[in-house]
Parts: sequence; C-alpha cells; structure tokens
Amino acid sequence: MSTASVASHETAHDDHHDHEHHDNFVTKYIFTTDHKMIGKQFLVTGIFWALIGGFLSILFRLQLGFPDMSLEFLRPLLGGWLDEAGKLDPTFYLALVTMHGTIMVFFVLTAGLSGTFSNFLIPLQIGARDMASGFMNMLSYWFFFASGVVMFISLFIPTGPAGGGWVVYPPLSALEQAIPGSGLGMTLWLVAMTLFIASSLLGGINYITTVINLRTKGMSFSRLPLTIWAFFLTAVIGLLSFPVLVAAALLLIFDRSFGTSFYLSDIYINGEALPNTGGSPVLYQHLFWFLGHPEVYIVLLPALGITSEVIATNSRKPIFGYKAMIISMLGITILSFIVWAHHMFVSGMNPFLGSIFMFLTLIIAVPSAVKVFNYLTTLWRGNLIFTPAMLFSIGLVSFFISGGLTGIFLGNSAIDIQLHDTYFVVAHFHLVMGSASFFGLLAGVYHWFPKMFGRMMDEKLGYIHFWLTFVGVYMVFFPMHYIGIAGFPRRYYSWTNFEFANMYTDLNMFVSAAAIITFAAQFIFLFNFFYSMYRGRKATLNPWRSNTLEWTTPLHPGHGNWPGEIPTVYRWPYDYSKPGAEEDFIPQTVPLSATPESNLPHEQEQVKLEMEIMKEEEEVLVANESKH
Repeated sequence: MSTASVASHETAHDDHHDHEHHDNFVTKYIFTTDHKMIGKQFLVTGIFWALIGGFLSILFRLQLGFPDMSLEFLRPLLGGWLDEAGKLDPTFYLALVTMHGTIMVFFVLTAGLSGTFSNFLIPLQIGARDMASGFMNMLSYWFFFASGVVMFISLFIPTGPAGGGWVVYPPLSALEQAIPGSGLGMTLWLVAMTLFIASSLLGGINYITTVINLRTKGMSFSRLPLTIWAFFLTAVIGLLSFPVLVAAALLLIFDRSFGTSFYLSDIYINGEALPNTGGSPVLYQHLFWFLGHPEVYIVLLPALGITSEVIATNSRKPIFGYKAMIISMLGITILSFIVWAHHMFVSGMNPFLGSIFMFLTLIIAVPSAVKVFNYLTTLWRGNLIFTPAMLFSIGLVSFFISGGLTGIFLGNSAIDIQLHDTYFVVAHFHLVMGSASFFGLLAGVYHWFPKMFGRMMDEKLGYIHFWLTFVGVYMVFFPMHYIGIAGFPRRYYSWTNFEFANMYTDLNMFVSAAAIITFAAQFIFLFNFFYSMYRGRKATLNPWRSNTLEWTTPLHPGHGNWPGEIPTVYRWPYDYSKPGAEEDFIPQTVPLSATPESNLPHEQEQVKLEMEIMKEEEEVLVANESKH
C-alpha cells in the first residue's frame, strides 16, 4: 500500500472515529464492541471461574489429605453428596476432578488468559482503533458466557456434573447409564464445550485478521512485540485444533443419543451385552489429544509472550534473541500438532509409532529451551526492577524449567509405562502448564492494570501474594512427583485401600494443607484487584517506562484508543538502555532521526528513508487540508 493510500485510509478511519456515537450503559459495559471492555469482561469472568475451579480442588484435596475426616460442615453446600457419616460420595469426587480440570484449562487459562490479553493488547500494541470485527468480538465473549452458564447449571443438577475426568473418555462418557456423571451432566458438558469452542474460533479469526491487516504505519512483523507474536500464533493453533474437538464431541453425542457406535464396541453392563459393535474408544483419544496437546500451548504461549514483555521492560534490557524467540514460537506451533500420541503410549499403539512420537516430543523441548535461555540471558546483568509482575514472570520461568524437565521423563515411551496416569503426571502438567500459565496471567494483570483501570495495584500486597503463591505451588506439586513415582494413580478417591500408599499419608496431608493455604492467598489478589480498581493510586501515562504503543494512549482511552491520528512506528519495541541514549528507554514512536546519538550503523541508513517518508506524509496532509 502506498504512503498516500495509507494516509487517506487513516484519514477516513479518523473521520469515522470523530463521528462515533456516545455509548449508554448497556452498549458500554454489557454488549460492548470495544476490545478493551471485552478484555475486561473476559478477565473478570475468568477470575470468577478460577475461584470456582480452585474451590473444587480444595474439596477433593480435603478428601485425599484427610480421608477419615467428616465433611459435615459442608453439608449446606454439598447436600446429598455427603453420606450419613459426612463422607464425600465417590461418584461426586470424580465429578469434582472432572469439573476442576475443565474449568481451569478452558475457562480460566484459555478464555481468562488469551481472551483477556489478546483482546486488550492486540489493537493497542499494533496501533489499531479496534479489532477487525467488533461485533464478532462481542459474540466471542457472549458465547463464552453462555458456555459458562451451561457449565455452572450442571454443577447443581440432581445426578451431578460430568464425571470421567476432564478428557471425558468413552465408554464412560458415551453411556448415559454408566455412572450418574455420565447422564445429564455429561450432556451439559458437551453443550458447554461446543459453545466454548464457538467462542474460541470467533476470537481466533478476529485476532489473526487484526494482526495481519490493521497494523499501523511502520509496524512491520519484525517490529511486533513478542506478546503479539504469541497471541497471533496461539490463535492459529486454536483455529486449526479446536474444530477437531468439535468433531470428537459430535460423534460422542451421536453415540450417546442416536445409537451409533463410533466409540463403542463389545460393551457389557450388568452382564447384558449392548448392541454396539465396531467402534473404538481409542479413536476418541486421537481426536481429543489432537486438540489436547496444542491446547497446552494455547494456554502457555500467551503467558510466555506476556513474560517476554514484562522481563524486558523490568530488566531495562532488550529481549535477548528476538528473532530466535519468534522462530522458537513458530517451531512450537508446528510441533504442537505432531506430538499428541505421547498421551497414548499405553493405549496399545505400535511401539514403532510410539518411538516416532517420543522423538518428536523430545524435539519440542529444543524451542522451549531456547525461550528459557533467552529469558535467563535477558535477566543476566540487567538493571532489574522487582515489580510484582516481574516476580510472577520469573516465577513462570522457574515453573517452566522444573515442570519441563519432568516432561522429558514422560516423553520417553518406556518410562511413561510406569508413570502414566500417576500423580507424577499431575505434578508435571500442573507446574509446566497450569501454574506457569497462571503466573503469566497474574503478571499480565499486575503489569497492564494501570492501562486497564488508570490506577496502580498495591505493590506490598502483590509481593505477599507472589511469595505465598510461589512457595505454595511448589509445596503442593513437588511432593506429588514422589507419590507418582511410587505408583499411586490419578483420580482415585481414597489412599487407604492400598497398603503401599499408607507410607505417603503424611505427605498427602501436607499437600492438602499447602493447597488450602495457596488458595487462601488468592483472596489477597482478589482484594487488591477490586480495591485498586476504585481506590488505587492514580497511574501515570507510562508507569513502567515502556516502549510499546499502548502507553502512548490517554490514561483512559476511549473507543478508538487514540483521540487524534494513530502514531507511526519507527523502531522495534525493545530499545532499552541503548548506549548513547538520553534515557533508558526509547518508545517505538520516536523517529530514528530524533536519536542520532544512539543509532546503530544500520539504523543510520534507515534515517534517509524515514525522512523521505515523512516528507511524503506532509505533502499528503497538505493535499488533504486543501481538499477540505
């Protein structure tokens, strides 16, 4: 696109913005098309679901840590799911595990993380007025909200919510008569997930289109912040993998309701043979994990993108290996689609096929290691500023290392036979995916809170929140590795049935106590978040002295983000502590011609080109003014 056409398009965009109507309460806060408000809607909804999901985990940790304790004090909440002695119903225990996994993976770490920051940051950081389609963006949130309503209703039905683990493998999920959690609760789970996937696809299409088409002048792909690269590639992964889960769910609905046999064959219930033949439950596993493993990176990549931005800003250093970071994210994106069967090493697959998936799984550790080394090198000898966001980002790197190392064990098909479906797996993915991504979410909230609400969160409360959560997470999940190596399986209601597990009773009690303390610590964040929203110290325009475009908007940007023209970008986003520069940061909007004292040799060559473009821009503006 020529300079003249860019400028005329920009002028038309600004004219449209000038005539924007004033929103009322409903169009501003509820059915809004403003990407910033939609991001906040995703965030608040995600926080609500995080509390629900966390509370469910406390319920089953009470059962695991204190199996002989009466939960009579919870009867007003759990009602008939407690027996006369106050013990938890085993079927409901399985439903708790199922709903905890579903809520945390999809509603919190997918919608709460990617939905919040992709919506909030993409237009602000690429220099766009809004998303490509504001209406589609609004639909994306309300599909997510509808999905949440259906899932929430399933918690209160008489037969209980879905049971069978968050992966809902058939035949348990395909036969309504199997257990109470296979009935109406499972149907509602499938409906909710279908609505959720519709939300994710609408959002993903919007994110991709916006990044490709609506970047401001000068914002080439080589000048995009790593946050935008992460959100862009996350949307690509979701767009290609989520439809496969829709297919899996659709076939499951057919098996449940229309008598088909995609996943069912040779099933006996109470000695009576069912008519289903020819199906294979392993087919479902292939379809589910074709989404399930990319889902790990749908959850993780946005958190890694946020961490890149926060660490660079608070190290006062350029991010180390910008191009290597992009290439590693591209590598992860591609490899995430061809490693899914490492979840299925014990499903009876051909050992030769298992060795191929093992090889590919170990290869994906390479781009992940590149990211870790680049984070550590950025931190090395940096002028570190330990804001709460920085601490949570460093915490993410810690979890990514410790949780990633255990993935090497599980990626080995021979070792996985011993460790599969034990608490070792639980410890691994809660560290590398769950806790790491959750820390990325918290880092993002602490860092961009001033831009969201125009106020600062309390730093001291942020520090207390970090240390309690960081230590608590390790206290919960580190001991689980030892329980898993000893062979105790996941999703079991009680430890007391096995003599070999009795030696781990104290350790299990310790894990449960740590989980309760860690969950309680999140209420510090909750108070800080909502209190600071209204009573926090007022923020300055650029409190972190950051380079990216979102900090060039007004303190409370309206719908359209910039009141006048969208700023032009002249440099990459990581010019921190540049030798010769007057300050330790140079925003992307500062022309190279304005900083001759700090320009590198290749940048001096760009100054001439920059001057020519600015001259052309002036001519276009003069021509437009003469027309008016």
